Amino acid sequence: MGDPRLTVHRAGTEGEGGVEPRAGGTGRAAADLEVTPGGTGRAAEDPAGVTFYFDLGSPYAYLSAERISGLFADAGMPQPEWKPVLLGALFARFDRSSWSQTDARVAGMQEVERRAQAQALQPIRWPDPFPANTLHAMRVATYAKSIGRTVSFALAAFRQAFAGGRDLTDPDNVAIAAAACELHPNAIAKAAASATVKARLRDETERAGDRGVFGVPTVTVGDEVYWGDDRLEEAVVAAGRVAEGGPG
Repeated sequence: MGDPRLTVHRAGTEGEGGVEPRAGGTGRAAADLEVTPGGTGRAAEDPAGVTFYFDLGSPYAYLSAERISGLFADAGMPQPEWKPVLLGALFARFDRSSWSQTDARVAGMQEVERRAQAQALQPIRWPDPFPANTLHAMRVATYAKSIGRTVSFALAAFRQAFAGGRDLTDPDNVAIAAAACELHPNAIAKAAASATVKARLRDETERAGDRGVFGVPTVTVGDEVYWGDDRLEEAVVAAGRVAEGGPG
């Protein structure tokens, strides 16, 4: 049974990492997710902590990654913990699918491009294929987290994909991102192939689902789950309330 205290704040559009869970499928309906997440329904691991969940294949997660640190810094708040998770596994768990594989694809891509321009980022260059298989890249992100390079590697990889238009399915492109934060290509290749890193990524994704994370980008603040690039500001406000001793 899930934690009844957990609340999910969903993005205002479908374009925030996926489409809503399908009622009538094997997963839960969106309304159910607001009360009870799938799986074992663990409560937040650190009730006072703030976590940013991402997958390097998500352009909305890229947009969030480019601004989340600045939002927390401007608010005088500690930086959130960044955690790589497998979006595909979350889709499977909650019976969801990507907006990029629906009739909303063109509109979603245009919205990403509009937001990138509004953030004064480089124009979006879409990798081919999109969406890509980012399993190898996410394993490297998991390794980077283990040695304290999560943010630097994630930003470098996101920029390779969505500013450079490079396919993160190609290990060479992942290695370029890794080199930007001084990760040796041999080290990342060995780590990505290791049973330890593979298991750590699977476990982190499972724990995220237990906390009610069903898409990316997501920020958790205690028992509150903020899903979508357009929920970042709300997450910062909630983190401020928690820091001051109030509810999220």
